[in-house]
Amino acid sequence: MSAKKSQNPDVLPQHIAIIMDGNGRWARANGRIRHAGHRAGVKATRNIVEAAAERGVKALTLFAFSSENWNRPREEVTSLMRLFLEVLQREVDALDKNNIQVKFVGARNELPERLQKHLAAAEKKTATNTGMQLILAVAYGGRWDILQSVKAVATKVEQQQLKAADIDENAIASNLSLAGMAPPDLLIRTGGEHRVSNFLLWDIAYSELYFTDTLWPDFCDQDLDLAIDFFRSRERRFGRTGEQVRVSADG
Repeated sequence: MSAKKSQNPDVLPQHIAIIMDGNGRWARANGRIRHAGHRAGVKATRNIVEAAAERGVKALTLFAFSSENWNRPREEVTSLMRLFLEVLQREVDALDKNNIQVKFVGARNELPERLQKHLAAAEKKTATNTGMQLILAVAYGGRWDILQSVKAVATKVEQQQLKAADIDENAIASNLSLAGMAPPDLLIRTGGEHRVSNFLLWDIAYSELYFTDTLWPDFCDQDLDLAIDFFRSRERRFGRTGEQVRVSADG
């Protein structure tokens, strides 16, 4: 995909979210088993985390394992859980050394207990880091996220801490997984599919959406730069007219 001419050459998306799709198809295309594709995807992930941090991105949210992925073959799910644990144990020191703060979002109680402990340990170890925030969505679904928030708000109503008439968007947003964070400016999906697959449904309401045919294991620095160039070519209006946006930009 070629990028359009940048309207805002100096603008950088502060928060990028990525649906990392295509590991299995990469493995098939290269005559490998699916697990080899997931391992190749780990290498791409490490590279993109480094590239995003180098470019000054403030937050990077990666869709690592969705709520629906539990429906995959049992052997593949088990293999993925082992791979997550292995990667955590191997990479957390390097992330900490590079001042990256790690956060996990999703239904942790559904994950293997050992993995849950390592997720918590990685968060604790990097909690005071001030560099890029790396958010990994594991056992995550956008509908699940909204449902958890609605339940939290309903509990406050039951306990008479909140009136139903006072429920607004802020009440919902403040109980979502990414509460307190700026929403993603740019959502990237690799692998050729043009859908959001239940990822950050609330948060990406005004994200720019970038789709590429590149399979995740092949996604590299140059592909990230193309996505950023695409973002820079967009006029972000947030419901306003283009003229309003330009007048506001002119000060």
